[in-house]
Amino acid sequence: MTGSEHAVAIVGGGPTGLMLACELRLAGVDVVVLERRATQELDGSRAGGLNARTLEVLDQRGVVERFLEAGRVAQVQLFNLVILDIADLPTRHAYGLALFQGHVERLLAGWASELDVPIVRSCEVTGVAQDADGVDVETADGRTFRAQFAVGCDGGRSVVRRSAGIAFPGLDASTSWLIAEVEMDDEPPPGMRRDARGAHGLARLGPDGPVRVVLTDAQVETAEVPTMDDLRAGLIAVYGTDYGVHDPRWISRFTDACRQAASYRAGRVLLAGDAAHIHPPQGGQGLNTGVQDAVNLGWKLAQVVQGTSPEGLLDTFHAERHPVGARVLRHTMAQVALARPDERHDALRETMNELLAMDEPRRHLGATLAGIAIAYDLGEGHALLGRRMPDLDLRLATGATRVSELLHDARGVLLVLGGTGAPALDVRRWAGRVRLVEATCDGPWELPLIGAVEAPDAVLIRPDGHVAWAGSPADAGLAEALDRWFGAGPSTSPQG
Repeated sequence: MTGSEHAVAIVGGGPTGLMLACELRLAGVDVVVLERRATQELDGSRAGGLNARTLEVLDQRGVVERFLEAGRVAQVQLFNLVILDIADLPTRHAYGLALFQGHVERLLAGWASELDVPIVRSCEVTGVAQDADGVDVETADGRTFRAQFAVGCDGGRSVVRRSAGIAFPGLDASTSWLIAEVEMDDEPPPGMRRDARGAHGLARLGPDGPVRVVLTDAQVETAEVPTMDDLRAGLIAVYGTDYGVHDPRWISRFTDACRQAASYRAGRVLLAGDAAHIHPPQGGQGLNTGVQDAVNLGWKLAQVVQGTSPEGLLDTFHAERHPVGARVLRHTMAQVALARPDERHDALRETMNELLAMDEPRRHLGATLAGIAIAYDLGEGHALLGRRMPDLDLRLATGATRVSELLHDARGVLLVLGGTGAPALDVRRWAGRVRLVEATCDGPWELPLIGAVEAPDAVLIRPDGHVAWAGSPADAGLAEALDRWFGAGPSTSPQG
């Protein structure tokens, strides 16, 4: 049975897949999302928040307000259970957002619907096979979806990754946790506690909400699905009572296994989100890393599909995002190690907490976990090169705006500042991909972990908000950067 043909098939309709689909549609690419679930509903709350960089990229697309209205602004960055206050860091969103994954997915799915992204539900993908011209995506009900490229956003057990033969090296599980959302007859004591087994926690999700339970499990890893009996036994072992637990919304198990795909690309097949990297949830990095993977990949894949950039541009996705994923794995492994229940690790935790009470360690780790310190290696140049562009207040001939507002349509921006004059080269060659904006700005140019930087005369900003070039509009390097990131081919108008 034949499914349909599309430019890009995304396998998995979680936050990463939905964000990528929206990015591609903004660029005018024909994309389809294939999702195993019958509805967008999750069997649990999963991830619990968005970090500062994710809020910045949503602001770049003009949709951040719908997320802010649904969640609760808070300092959400944690390391070793210590809150890292980032309120003094240079970002318009110097905070995180407490918002469970189910709500994040609902809002992203709503945005995807507005952009006319087709989502095929109850569609279980069983494998992918690529040839020189495209990829066939096979489903359990016998359909085949044909696409130029396929992206696996289908989680840690990714069928796409296995079908593409991409290795997934890393560490096996050494610790396991039970996690659940349940009702309780007796009000449990909120907060965390430690014992010889490990760390445990109870928290009520809202005044009338269920109780979130996290228990370090006696079983390191098992294929068996945890039951209410397992949960009751765990509660009694830790707290001496099960608090009259009943009516579970869901019960699951996670481990400290850490793995990362050896490559984020194999020909016409790419990986993003948990399909590319898995780790325990300490620090709240997973969902955010996946969404930011999607924003890095979307515009690049769109340009390759539309023929304005060579396929080699896709290799920069792995080059830029693989180191970010590796750093996330290191931070989560460190937090798991710090939680070991013995006196030596107690001493290590206390020492780490003393350091995190100091401003510089707090700022350094806070900016890193919040995603605003990411710097892609784009070579030598201005301090801005490879970093996310500050969301400056600008004055145009037409009125006031912000840098993030210039990125709403997911195109590149050549920002010429301070009346230095238009660039010497004719930028109309890249008109379909890059917007020329002349503006003035009097505000400070400040980067996390670096501080104030010299304001350049012009900046080339990629659609993901990272700086591709900075200097004088007359520099020869500008044309090279435009060719490198936006293609030397003829400009094309987006196709629906």
